[in-house]
Amino acid sequence: MDALERLRAAIPDAARDIRLNLQTVLRGGALSDVQRWGVAAAAAVAARHGGLRDAVLDAAAAVAGPTVVEDAKAAAALMAMNNVYYRFRHMVGKPVYGEKPAGLRMNRLMQPATNRTDFELMALAVSAINGCEMCVRAHEKTVTDGGLTPDQVNDAVRIAATVYAAAVALEAGEPGEADPAVIEMSAQGA
Repeated sequence: MDALERLRAAIPDAARDIRLNLQTVLRGGALSDVQRWGVAAAAAVAARHGGLRDAVLDAAAAVAGPTVVEDAKAAAALMAMNNVYYRFRHMVGKPVYGEKPAGLRMNRLMQPATNRTDFELMALAVSAINGCEMCVRAHEKTVTDGGLTPDQVNDAVRIAATVYAAAVALEAGEPGEADPAVIEMSAQGA
């Protein structure tokens, strides 16, 4: 059993639906393997659960390759910055902030290691997790203008939602106890 499957099995019974959904969203659908695993990797980094992140990154590297994983990490990091900044501008609603330059470097967004549409799809997934309406709208427009379909966008957000939910479920674990499967994985360096 690989690390991701062990971690999926460690999701508590209270979150059985998430355990099953995680298996489902990572198979088939409208996305290519590269897109599916790129989105999953970016979402896992954004979800901030170390064990889940490592397991998904390993699986993504095996299926989609290390370049996709590097773009996923870059998308998650850039969106961690951009989602906070642009969510602030949107929430405060004062035109004066919209007139100010962001002054934040984001060259990787324009020059990904893979391709721009797939990178933007990863950024869309992370923006959905981070709840930045302005960024979600911008990235959705870019990926659909880039040729992706609503089915592909929907699948990407389903993956992001499920990976995030898996991180929450794993954090919840059993009340007052550390999850034995996660302890075992940590001890094995998985």
